[in-house]
Amino acid sequence: MLGVSTSGYYAWLGRPRSAREKSNRLLAARVRAIHERSRGTYGAPRIQAELADEGVSVSRKRIARLMQESGLAGVSRRKKPGTTRRDRKARPAPDLVDREFTAEAPDRLWVADITYVPTLAGFLYLAVVLDVFSRRIVGWAMASSLQTDLVIDALNMAVAQRRPGEGVRWRLRR
Repeated sequence: MLGVSTSGYYAWLGRPRSAREKSNRLLAARVRAIHERSRGTYGAPRIQAELADEGVSVSRKRIARLMQESGLAGVSRRKKPGTTRRDRKARPAPDLVDREFTAEAPDRLWVADITYVPTLAGFLYLAVVLDVFSRRIVGWAMASSLQTDLVIDALNMAVAQRRPGEGVRWRLRR
C-alpha cells in the first residue's frame, strides 16, 4: 500500500534517530519553555534573542518552523488602524496649489496632513497645518477617531493663532 518493502519499513522503524532530529527535539523543548516563560507572547525573533543570550546559535526560520510544528505563535500587539477608503466614483478634489509648495511670505500657503500615532491605549490620529514659507506647524489637533472635525480643529487653531489675511491658500494633503 505504501510502496515500500516490509523489510525496508522495519529497517526504518528500528533505525536510531538522526542527530538533526535529536537536536530539533531538544531545541523544540527549549523554545516551548521560553515561549511559556513569556506567557505565550514571544515569537521567533524574541526566542532567537533569548537563545543567543544563552549561547545557542540558531536561525530564526528554524525556530519559526519548530514553533509552527508545536502549534506555538507569538502575540503581535501592533495593528494598523483602519483609515478611509477612497470612493473610486467620486471626483478627486482639485489641486488648489498646483503642486507648487513654495511661498514668498508667511501665511500665504498652508498645507495639512493626517497621520496616526500608536500608543499603549490604541491609536491617536494627528492632524497638522503647516505654513509652507517657514515650515512651521501653525495648527494641530489630536483625536481617537478619524473624523472631519479633527482637520477642522487643526485649521481653526491655525486661523486663531496666525490670523491670516484673505490671501492665504491652503490644501489638505491625503
